[in-house]
Amino acid sequence: MKRSGLFWIQLGFTLSLSLFMVVPILLSLLAGVTENYFIGLKSGLTLRWVAQVWEMYADTLWLSLLIAVSCLGCVLLVGVPAAWGLLKMPPRWASRIEELLLLPVALPGLATALGMIIVYGGFHDLRRSWLFILIGHVLFTLPFMVRPVLSVMRASQLSQLDEAAASLGAGFWQRFFSVIIPNCRNGILAGAFMVLTLSIGEFNITWMLHTPLTKTLPVGLADSYASMRLEVGSAYTLIFLAIILPLLLALSGITHFAQRRAERRVLSVKEIV
Repeated sequence: MKRSGLFWIQLGFTLSLSLFMVVPILLSLLAGVTENYFIGLKSGLTLRWVAQVWEMYADTLWLSLLIAVSCLGCVLLVGVPAAWGLLKMPPRWASRIEELLLLPVALPGLATALGMIIVYGGFHDLRRSWLFILIGHVLFTLPFMVRPVLSVMRASQLSQLDEAAASLGAGFWQRFFSVIIPNCRNGILAGAFMVLTLSIGEFNITWMLHTPLTKTLPVGLADSYASMRLEVGSAYTLIFLAIILPLLLALSGITHFAQRRAERRVLSVKEIV
């Protein structure tokens, strides 16, 4: 099949854009395993910088994972019922509440964190705890769970399915876990994908809310680039990607598996009909 000139222009533009984004990351990763980046590969390869980062910043890794998983749990507990409530609410009120939910995303993270410090900074035990960062992450990531779940609920016409289940005598909790949750599974998985990755990589809110004892991965990364050798900061980037990429791939695989399973179920139902 003969390709047109426009195709090759688009392909060249796409490849150039991809290289523009990927090459700096690859060079940074290479610097993390190079003995001396300014000399180059002639200085030799080493894992000394990776070991140094792990020794100095391992606690930031575990704290980031703890906050991210806790944030996902909180957002699931709040976001899915909130999306269902917005679906059942009159459209005028639902749109207003959706706009309010987006305020932490529209505002700069530093402004949100500053507001939290002004209002809740007087609670010293909370201020010194990682739970203070968790609250900021939940506020920031909640819209990323509510919006996709609400979109799936609207597309699936869950209100009619809920009314049908209620007419058959199913109670609220039975309908919620056997009708609502299974039918918006794809939206929940998409939201979980975004919430987990955003929480792990969130810097602006975390930078304002953290203390010397509650540093997370992004804050430690900024600290390593600001106060250490370039090789140390690059090794930190290497560890950061080594952690987040498997999580992204796992969540993506789970999402695709759920979608294929739902498609097979729809095809089987059509065959029966």
